[in-house]
Amino acid sequence: MNLDLTGKHALVCGASQGIGRAAAHELALLGADVTVLARSADALERTVAELPRRDGQSHAWIEVDVADARALRAKVAATTSAAPVQILVNNTGGPPGGPAHLADAAAYLDAFQRHLIANQTLVQCVLPGMRDAGYGRVINVISTSVKEPIRNLGVSNTIRGAVASWAKTLATELAPYGVTVNNVLPGYTRTQRLEQIVADRVAATGKSADDIEKTMLASVPAGRFADASEIAAAIAFLASPAAAYINGINVPVDGGRMQSL
Repeated sequence: MNLDLTGKHALVCGASQGIGRAAAHELALLGADVTVLARSADALERTVAELPRRDGQSHAWIEVDVADARALRAKVAATTSAAPVQILVNNTGGPPGGPAHLADAAAYLDAFQRHLIANQTLVQCVLPGMRDAGYGRVINVISTSVKEPIRNLGVSNTIRGAVASWAKTLATELAPYGVTVNNVLPGYTRTQRLEQIVADRVAATGKSADDIEKTMLASVPAGRFADASEIAAAIAFLASPAAAYINGINVPVDGGRMQSL
């Protein structure tokens, strides 16, 4: 199986922590040059310093808020003009929780900007290099909610579904150029996002964090939360030459939690 990413350049978003940071590590292990993108320069510098390096590998970082489409386009375009990107990992922190019917319109607009519009901006920046190389991998880290909406995550459920439909459309359009577009759907994963969800449920119910976690795990056949590295492994595989004929799909990494196929 060919998992070698030597000579490939990966751009990983939301890489200062959690799944994004783990994905950057796995891609670097497979030989890719990795550029990490997030809002915190200090965290990005630490991430880059800790990435695996072989002889000839080069890693970098981009500090930008993905909600600022103009700055995002400018900074990523500057990077791709110097080193075209063949692997794009779209990964952004989820919107705050709450029922869909209580969310302000501004919450939907902000999430749409940070997820779908940012993803679109990034794809437009990297696509020329992918087409020239005849090799491209666009991997979107979204949520199992695109198959089964999650209670009290109304805005997230809505926007994740939009991203999934966008990705499926792109998969058809870009396949002739050797570019695949796939979605990874993490289950409950030990990240700051999980901590936020637990805290929200504690506030809403008055239950302890331990009780909330036990309730969550009761729905997971594996009986545990995922580690970010386990989500990253799926991302790295989809980025590899071995996954060249996998296109336009959702890949749940959820310990068997979802009840649907």
